[in-house]
Amino acid sequence: MIRPQWEWALDDVEGRRLSTPVTPVFTAQYDAEQWLGEHWRELAAAGAAQASLLHDGKQAAPGVELRFP
Repeated sequence: MIRPQWEWALDDVEGRRLSTPVTPVFTAQYDAEQWLGEHWRELAAAGAAQASLLHDGKQAAPGVELRFP
């Protein structure tokens, strides 16, 4: 049985894909979204400006901007 894979792709302010920080791979969309909600500040502090949710390697939703208010 093949399990779905959900993960976050992170881009910097210029739209370049970041190789670090690396996000976990999840088997449920809910878990991926919950994780981002708990860790977005750390990701933003590490240089991520946008997070895109990938489902089995394809973008599943519009990107989420990571910035402090």
